[in-house]
Amino acid sequence: MPVIDNKTITHILINRLDAMGDVVLQLSTCIYLKQLYPDVIVSILGRSYTKPVVDACKAVDHFINYDELEPLSVPEIAVVFKDKGIDAIVHEFPKRQIAEAAKKAGIKIRIGVTSRNYHFFTCNKLIRLSRRRSDLHEAQQNIYMCKPLGVTHIPTLGTIANLYRDNFKPTVDLPTQVKDLLKNDKFNLIIHSKSNGNGREWDQENFTALIKLLPEDRFRVFITGSEKEHQLFKSWIPQLPAHVIDMSGKLSLNELIALIYHADGLLASGTGPLHVAAAAGIHTLGLFPITQGIDAKRWAPMGIKAEHIESNGDDLSSITVNMVYERINEWVMDNTNHRLTTV
Repeated sequence: MPVIDNKTITHILINRLDAMGDVVLQLSTCIYLKQLYPDVIVSILGRSYTKPVVDACKAVDHFINYDELEPLSVPEIAVVFKDKGIDAIVHEFPKRQIAEAAKKAGIKIRIGVTSRNYHFFTCNKLIRLSRRRSDLHEAQQNIYMCKPLGVTHIPTLGTIANLYRDNFKPTVDLPTQVKDLLKNDKFNLIIHSKSNGNGREWDQENFTALIKLLPEDRFRVFITGSEKEHQLFKSWIPQLPAHVIDMSGKLSLNELIALIYHADGLLASGTGPLHVAAAAGIHTLGLFPITQGIDAKRWAPMGIKAEHIESNGDDLSSITVNMVYERINEWVMDNTNHRLTTV
């Protein structure tokens, strides 16, 4: 076992209680820690709906469900931590209840940020980090938080993108009726047009115009989204070409991850499925504003085929349909050339 700060560490818990995209970017930290310390158990504390994302990463040994712990008292949560033998915790998403429970459980290394006052009396390793003002990408910030665990080097974005290779795969098979919709002789493109209110969105009219530019003989287009978004799409979908397939509100998160994994490309703004697609290693295009804190500098998708377009303002209006079409058309050419060389 590695010796960290003169203590032997056997089980590291990453506290990450926020949304899907945040969790996907956190997975690169888990992969990196596993490369450094193969024998250490790495667990994530997260919410129920992000469990399928965590389960897709083989570097994570256990998922601990915060939704089950939340109703418990601090001493009761501390007992859970003791029973699991956790001896290091990284508060990537600060939560006072969890910080207090970790201290009460006697976890040897407790890492938190100086921007949370309660970390001064619940953590014994403090990191000065302003995520919004930092020049580091979110995935790099996550690894930076692990410095007290013996991390001496923050990987480049290219290195982080490669960490996901062979480490992120769906845990369920794609239902046959969905898998049959994918076409080997076409580019299977997923368009995830909404962000559940978590980021700037490209106008639906732009997505409509883009889809109408995509030739049916070369593209199979899938629309994805939540059940709530499916209701919003009822007036939009009829405006689209008949060959477009509406999958919004029809898939569980596990099934959505599987669909993304088996597709060829995905277009979205800065939202969870964008980061899933990047981690899955398919062509990924994210649309971002230039606004600090929600820009591509911090939130660009990380993957071997991931890229982004950034606007010149606080919204995405300066990103034109032709700009997006040109990127996606390049993907099709790449896929065509790949298929020709592998036949």
